[in-house]
Amino acid sequence: MNRIFVILRTALYWVSVVAMALMLLIISVTVLTRYLFGYSAEWAEEAARYLFVWSVFIGGALIMGENGHLAVEFLPNRLKGKPGGFALELFIKLCGYIFILILLTQGYKMANTMMFQRSPGLDLPMGLVYAIIPFSSLLMLFYLIRDTARLIRDYRAAGPRIDKSHP
Repeated sequence: MNRIFVILRTALYWVSVVAMALMLLIISVTVLTRYLFGYSAEWAEEAARYLFVWSVFIGGALIMGENGHLAVEFLPNRLKGKPGGFALELFIKLCGYIFILILLTQGYKMANTMMFQRSPGLDLPMGLVYAIIPFSSLLMLFYLIRDTARLIRDYRAAGPRIDKSHP
């Protein structure tokens, strides 16, 4: 199973790198052609914007897979190894599931609803642009399931420990 996550991380990393490189190339060429030749492709700004949006959502899933999101960890660190620590970690994971499932369902609705509208520059269905929301949500859900399984496995392996050094 770990191999799947390594492959997924590598794929997400390279998709993000390629999208950022394409965005940089498109913006650079657009700036050069605008100032040197007085010409700007009508699709260029739109393509760069969509690549940016996709990079952000893919990057969000990638960071979630590496537990790199910002978090206030004062209380979880303080309760680690104590009876309430595991319950707090489960509660945090539950909040993550709720958020991701809302993002997934609403993102799917939005992508599906926007399939009729076409982007002006690229003439793409806008639903394809919005499809990154449910797609990245599925990736985040996949990582959250992995992290929850690890939490439960580690808890079962260690057993409920009570720190008796604090009253």
